[in-house]
Amino acid sequence: MKQLIDFDTAQQHFAGAFAPLDAVVSVPVEDAAGHVLATPLSAVLDQPPADQSAMDGYAVRHADLAHGEPLHVAQRCYAGDLPAPLAARTAARIFTGSMIPPGADTVVMQEHAREQDGWVAFDAPQRSGSHIRRRGEEVRAGDLLIPAGVRLGAMHVGVAAAQGFARIDVRPALRVGILTTGDELVACGQPRAPQQIYNSNAPMLAALVAGTGASVAMRLHAADTASAVDRALRDLHACCDLVICVGGASVGDKDLLRPALAALGASFVVAGVRMKPGKPVALARLDARPVVLLPGNPGAAMTAFALFVAPLIRCLQGREARVPIVPSLPIDIDFEPDAQRERFVRVRCAVGPGGVPVLDTLRQQGAGTLQSLVLASGLARLPAGQRIARGDAVPYYEFAHWLA
Repeated sequence: MKQLIDFDTAQQHFAGAFAPLDAVVSVPVEDAAGHVLATPLSAVLDQPPADQSAMDGYAVRHADLAHGEPLHVAQRCYAGDLPAPLAARTAARIFTGSMIPPGADTVVMQEHAREQDGWVAFDAPQRSGSHIRRRGEEVRAGDLLIPAGVRLGAMHVGVAAAQGFARIDVRPALRVGILTTGDELVACGQPRAPQQIYNSNAPMLAALVAGTGASVAMRLHAADTASAVDRALRDLHACCDLVICVGGASVGDKDLLRPALAALGASFVVAGVRMKPGKPVALARLDARPVVLLPGNPGAAMTAFALFVAPLIRCLQGREARVPIVPSLPIDIDFEPDAQRERFVRVRCAVGPGGVPVLDTLRQQGAGTLQSLVLASGLARLPAGQRIARGDAVPYYEFAHWLA
């Protein structure tokens, strides 16, 4: 078996050892949120497409204001109307989003106008060009709107729709298979014997996968026998782009995943990491596709998913941003060093004295503990062999970014 490797090297393998999938599908723009953009999206229209009013008010020729005399209101232009050219010494009543009439060069806010009997007077000096959104001031036709590799959100959909795109080319949802193992596990809702526990990993991992925009194509549970594990791996590998296995990843008598993968011809890219929790995490290559092994303890599985599996999913999706930026923030207590392994502890980012963010360490840190994850906003990284004093800044892996 390969030796344990350091955390950063392991994470680089997860984020870059496999090529992104190259399939492309076209989806309606209203269904594009959550998908990863497959090809760059460029503007086909100037935005705004014409000079528009930024206010309710009056469109005028600025030179006409020098006379200080009321102007005849010659037309009223609503958004969607095509205005007539503006004659000298006249004004157009105009509204936010209305096209600017040809000849007009300034909009006067209605708060500075007094209209009576078809004439309008203004009570404040006006700057030429005021309150006009110029054609193309936001985007010019041909400008890049969204680069490929971005996971689309509501604002991206809005940008695309404003250009009139009815459909967008995206990556199809990544097909993920989940395999749990262990005779001690029973499905939620089923009768449980005293020696059994409920299988929390399967639904938790399914939810984590969905949070990244991938899709759970198949979910299986295998008994602790070589034949059951082999059959489950074959079934999942046949229909999934990525297989995530949890439990049975170490080297105990009933840890059957590694030998089963080796028997299928898999090679290991990562076979354990010098970290706590998550030491047994592994990454294998089977017929050019990735298989991930996670520790069976739910807290450790969640930690490994955030730090390793989510970057792998983002890689396979073709996303450009695979590993989020990691800030450093002060932590609230002292830590004695672990001589051999880096530690990742659950923390909640809070506001400390003077409004400075501080990482509050949660009491429950056991690898099998889930409850404190509900309270945690992320993980603090404690380097091996280094004592951490209260107030020291440590790397902070925020779930909001690492699980997206």
